[in-house]
Amino acid sequence: MTDHTSVRAGARRPQRYLPVQILLGFLVIYFLVPFWWVIVNSSKDAPGLFGGGNTLWFTDQIDYLGNLRQLFTYDGGIYLRWILNSTLYAIAGGIGATVLAVMAGYGFAKYRFAARRFSFAVVLGALMVPATALVIPTFIMFSRLGLTNTVWAVILPSLLNPFGVYLMHVYARDAVPDELLDAARVDGAGEVRTFIQIALPLMRPAVVTVLLLSAVASWNNYFLPLAMLSDNRLFPVTVGLGLWQGIASANNAGTTSLWSLIILGSLVSVIPLIIAFFSLQRHWRGGLSVGGLR
Repeated sequence: MTDHTSVRAGARRPQRYLPVQILLGFLVIYFLVPFWWVIVNSSKDAPGLFGGGNTLWFTDQIDYLGNLRQLFTYDGGIYLRWILNSTLYAIAGGIGATVLAVMAGYGFAKYRFAARRFSFAVVLGALMVPATALVIPTFIMFSRLGLTNTVWAVILPSLLNPFGVYLMHVYARDAVPDELLDAARVDGAGEVRTFIQIALPLMRPAVVTVLLLSAVASWNNYFLPLAMLSDNRLFPVTVGLGLWQGIASANNAGTTSLWSLIILGSLVSVIPLIIAFFSLQRHWRGGLSVGGLR
């Protein structure tokens, strides 16, 4: 009787989840088709792009190496400079924003101090303000300090991550038991040692999440560096590709087809984010109390 019941339940379960699976399948196709389009058209030259063929399939002439060589040598290799700039902005902004978010979130969650509720309400209010709305006030402030058209004009605003502070506050409040911290203090551990050896290992999944989100946000940042920077040697890859797109639209690139370089440059700029995601995702799983209880 039990076997027949389990068989019938197993037969009903796939039918119940079938609409969800179909919806997820459509979503996967919806998100993968643009990426596939970039992969395919990165292999084409100008005649292949504008020759009227199938835009979702390769042409007879596939020349990734030739396009890559042209991408990294065009205009004195400026694209490589843009990639290095984006790497600098993402690493500095991601690590700095994560450090500040971890300390602030842990402080809000585990300490009681004057104006704590008001300060956290200000952080939550900052979540409601679009980042683009702060670009002009930030530009005015940095111009008075003489920091525009420098790397600091991009890095310093990236250090503020209200969502990261909120995420770390919520995670630290639930994942770090107060009893564990009190036990460490009774054993003679100071606040810094308690935070580093007890709380931080327990917060590792949230720390990695905030680090990845902050680094991706810094890498994909467009409007802030566009407003802050005027020297194209300081551009991140997002602003650099936008510059090439404007030149290609005005047809001022001479005999060079910038559209092929723009598409391939977009593909290359995504690869570091993919590597970062797959290399950091293993830290999100399990082991939340490993190290904190030792």
